[in-house]
Amino acid sequence: MSRVARLRGRGPEPRAFAVASWLLRYPDARLLAGRDELADAAARLRHRRVREPLARFAAAFAAAPDGRALQERWIETFEVRRRTGLYLTYFSHGDTRERGVALLRLRKLYRAAGLPMESGELPDFLPVMLEFAGSAPDGYGEALLREHRAGLELLRIALRDAESPYADVVDAVAIALGAPDEGAVARVEKLLREGPPQERVGVELPGAA
Repeated sequence: MSRVARLRGRGPEPRAFAVASWLLRYPDARLLAGRDELADAAARLRHRRVREPLARFAAAFAAAPDGRALQERWIETFEVRRRTGLYLTYFSHGDTRERGVALLRLRKLYRAAGLPMESGELPDFLPVMLEFAGSAPDGYGEALLREHRAGLELLRIALRDAESPYADVVDAVAIALGAPDEGAVARVEKLLREGPPQERVGVELPGAA
C-alpha cells in the first residue's frame, strides 16, 4: 500500500475549511485571543472523522499556556523547512516559471468568484486557499483544493513524518475532500521520488554542443 493510500479519507465538510484556515495561520495576538472560539467551532463540526482531528488540535492549541512557544513552533514547522511549507504550488512546480503562471491563475480564479485577494499573501498559501474554499460559491473552493491535492498530500505526509501536531489540521482537510483520485496519487508518488521540478531554461544539458 502506498503512503498516499494510507492517508485517504472520505466525506465532505466544507465548514471545516474556514476553521482549518485559522488554525494554520501564524498565531499572532488576534489568533491567540480567539483560540477558545476556534476550539468551540471545531468541536461543533458535523462529520465525526473531520471533527475529531480538528477538535483535538484546536483544544490543545487553546490550552497551551505559552503563546510565544506556539509562535516558535509555527515558524519552525512552516518557515524553516521547505517540505512543510504552506505554499502548495511549490510542491508541484518548484521555483519555476510555471509556478508564476499557476499563481496568476489563482488570483484570476479568486477574482472571478467574486472574492479577490485583499492580503499581501501569495494566493497558493494554504490558509488563503482554505479561506476561499470556506466562502466561495458553487463549489469553487472544493474544486480548487482538489486541483492542488498533490501538494496537499505532500504537505500532509511531511507533517506526519515530522510528527507535527499540525498534521491533524491537514488530515481533516483531506478527509473533508474525500479520497484523492488516481491522478493525484500518481503525481504524489512521482514528486516523492523526484522532488519539485527545477527551472531548466539556460541549463546546459549533457551532450549539448
